[in-house]
Amino acid sequence: MQRLTVSEGHLEQLFGTRDENLRYLEERLGVTVSARGPEVQVSGEENGEVIAFRVLESLDRMLASGAAVSKEEYRTGVRVLEEDLEVDLVEFFLDASIASSLRRFVTPRNLNQRLFIRSVSSHDYVFVTGPAGTGKTYLAVALAAAALTDKQVRRIVLVRPAVEAGERLGFLPGDLVEKINPYLRPVYDALYDILGYEKVSKLLDRQVIEIAPLAFMRGRTLNDAFIILDEAQNTTHEQMKMFLTRMGFHSKTVITGDITQIDLPGARASGLVEALDIFDGVEGFAFIQFTHRDVVRHPLVEAVVDRYARWETKNRARDDGQS
Repeated sequence: MQRLTVSEGHLEQLFGTRDENLRYLEERLGVTVSARGPEVQVSGEENGEVIAFRVLESLDRMLASGAAVSKEEYRTGVRVLEEDLEVDLVEFFLDASIASSLRRFVTPRNLNQRLFIRSVSSHDYVFVTGPAGTGKTYLAVALAAAALTDKQVRRIVLVRPAVEAGERLGFLPGDLVEKINPYLRPVYDALYDILGYEKVSKLLDRQVIEIAPLAFMRGRTLNDAFIILDEAQNTTHEQMKMFLTRMGFHSKTVITGDITQIDLPGARASGLVEALDIFDGVEGFAFIQFTHRDVVRHPLVEAVVDRYARWETKNRARDDGQS
């Protein structure tokens, strides 16, 4: 049994509406949490007790520091401690958070997200791979927006390969940029969420934020820029080589992609897959690999990703056995 005394002034925010945060700890960890005023008692299996105690104690300290606490901090705190019980949650949330100058305060939701945030501060090239829902694009855009807001860079360049701009888009009106725009919607959504619609519109008009197909990068040198290549699994060898040589002075480059979702025609090799091998161990390059456990969308999305991965593995094994 674990007991702690929390600050009386934090009870409503710490416990949530009708103690919903305490009920979450009970359901997720298989423990019983009872509170009488600021006195809290946690009982259950040892590991669950320890995690629930650490989450409550840490979030109480966060509130004392002036930070906000919501259901998301509870979910994240439990997830992080289930991965590593030695993590200091207060340090986790506050030291790796992305600029409070943004419209939305962005904090890591798992250990790999924290590693991603820290890697960008210490490396010029960061490769981030993993399934949908792990926050690859969103965090990259948030880091770029923070760097721009804090005047660490003068512009943001968001790039995506135009694999889909072939036959399937060939009959749509407009030039290549207009054809590829629908496929850049996740990038726009992240920008609007982090900076706000009006600010993004102004920055786009002034070309402080530039969104472009990968084909338009040839021959350019990008100085004082935060550069993001999204959906990089759909680059060819030549395109990846061309893109990686665009970075100039005082710039950072983040490359994101899901190597299980390669849409290149035929049997062409992915430039992202090759680059992960080519630059392994090279100084200045960092590599972050998310898994289905890092999914941070609706809780059932993690189950969807996990189930598809199992189904695909089972069917590949069956096909291999029949061949």
